[in-house]
Amino acid sequence: MSVNPKNMLNKSKNLNKRVDIDEICLDGVTVDDLKFRGDNYKQYIHLHSLLENVSSCQVSDAFNSISRRSGVIQEIKPVNNQKVYGRIFTAETTSDDWGTSALAIDAAQEDDILFFKVDNDDKAIWGELASICARDNGIKATVIYGSARDLDALLYIDYPIFSTNFCPNAGSALGLGSLNEPLDINGFKVNPGDFFIGDECGVVVIPQELFAKTMVGALGVKIKELNIINKLSQGATLSEIAGFEKK
Repeated sequence: MSVNPKNMLNKSKNLNKRVDIDEICLDGVTVDDLKFRGDNYKQYIHLHSLLENVSSCQVSDAFNSISRRSGVIQEIKPVNNQKVYGRIFTAETTSDDWGTSALAIDAAQEDDILFFKVDNDDKAIWGELASICARDNGIKATVIYGSARDLDALLYIDYPIFSTNFCPNAGSALGLGSLNEPLDINGFKVNPGDFFIGDECGVVVIPQELFAKTMVGALGVKIKELNIINKLSQGATLSEIAGFEKK
């Protein structure tokens, strides 16, 4: 890449900079601002300042206020209790086929979150070796509507995993699944590019077209909860704050 003033300016920007909650401004933010593109420094910093300070619970509350849906896929739970957020790269296969996992790792972009729909959880399509490979490729996390294995390693690896189940056995390296196509999980739609956030409480998927509204809502939820905590510290009770009258 040639060196020019714009490239030098971008390299000098601190992408780890964060602003306080009460200073966050989400004007003009879109789901594309999850990645730094050179001309979106403010949006990138403010968006990540929010996402590093909100939980899946607060994002779900915000989404529910907008759409009357929670965004939660109840069956999928955290394996190693690590928080992660980002855009989804989808894959669909059978439990006999862990080879599609290898293909998905190669096809996904840096900072993507792999999201697998598997037809059964009787065999694992993901484990320690896949996690190491994905992490080293810059992928942020793996989510499996199906089974993972190698929990002795996954519990301690610096790579977030979410799944519906786990088991010790695996299938074969078939590579017959589909990549980056829309998924239907018992009526729940998951599309490539949708937003994902997962943590100790579970997972939330937000359609990319509702991302901006949900982020603004999540900021509102966070500020409201901080105000409640402040009132509690000053001696108010939760029932008083909620507006319940004493009988």
